[in-house]
Amino acid sequence: MKNQSVKNLALGALLGLAGWVAGPATAQAAEVNVYSYREAALLKPLLEAFTGATGIKANLVSVKEDALLERMKSEGENSPADVLMTVDVIRLVAAKEAGLFRPIAAPAIERAVAPEFRDPEGHWFALSIRARPIMYAKDRVKPAELSSYEALADAAWKGRICVRSSSSAYNQALIASLIAVHGVDKTEAWAKGLVGNFARTPKGGDRDQIAAVAAGECDLALANTYYLAGMTASPDPRQKAAAEKVAVFWPNQGDRGAHVNVSGIGVARHAKNPEHARRLVEFLVSVPAQRIYAERIEEYPIARGVEPSATLSGWGKFKADTTPLAAIARHGAEAIRLADRAGWR
Repeated sequence: MKNQSVKNLALGALLGLAGWVAGPATAQAAEVNVYSYREAALLKPLLEAFTGATGIKANLVSVKEDALLERMKSEGENSPADVLMTVDVIRLVAAKEAGLFRPIAAPAIERAVAPEFRDPEGHWFALSIRARPIMYAKDRVKPAELSSYEALADAAWKGRICVRSSSSAYNQALIASLIAVHGVDKTEAWAKGLVGNFARTPKGGDRDQIAAVAAGECDLALANTYYLAGMTASPDPRQKAAAEKVAVFWPNQGDRGAHVNVSGIGVARHAKNPEHARRLVEFLVSVPAQRIYAERIEEYPIARGVEPSATLSGWGKFKADTTPLAAIARHGAEAIRLADRAGWR
């Protein structure tokens, strides 16, 4: 049923976008070049729907982490990139500060994306929200034992926590959010306490942390919700079985809220196809595309009026951290240095 639902969403994207498309699809060989940190498989249904709706071919270059920023810097005016898509706000702000984006203004984008989820000068826009709560073993941890990210440094969790490396953009953003709230010294003390509670040396991605909780290697993990959602719907019976043993806890609900990050996009400063790039951004924040984000990628949609998937909705509503994304991004470099000092490799 879920695959059929996704097909229906894609069909809707192809047929139902007359309200936002700036004009009819051109008969010429129009193209837009997309540089992205995201996995190609995740972007494929979105880019195919965009092409079907507009006639604009989307060419994708997908490279992990910071390589694309460096590539765009070295290419300079000769860069073929029309847009850059990233997996976290730190990279979005870094790209803006490096002069890699050009500002754009479009009423359709501004209507869809709340001010707190876009650059005030129009250099970048969030496309989806990514929550990073605590995940726990249903048979070994009671929700009443959990409260906040800060409490994960308590001695009660010694040898019971799994988390991936601090080189992960997701962990860097979490650390940066704590710096924004508590300052460097207090956050460093927290990080040292957290490292002291690791059940094992960090390894693997978020799915590996969830699987480790299910296998009894640890009792808690920090992971993005879409990884657990993907495991829940996986055709691999081992992943499904692991996901069934793990539950989601929303931390810090009594104060600032659970940490969230965003995936996002900006139009390249030296874009050769700036109009096609703008139309791509408009499409990605439109209701049909946001439904694909919700149902296929299992991330929280950024556009107003679009509901999360049934899986994410099943984990309940939560209060999200209201710390401004720009304030979090400002501490990105310090977060990396702090993690190193704390021994979080």
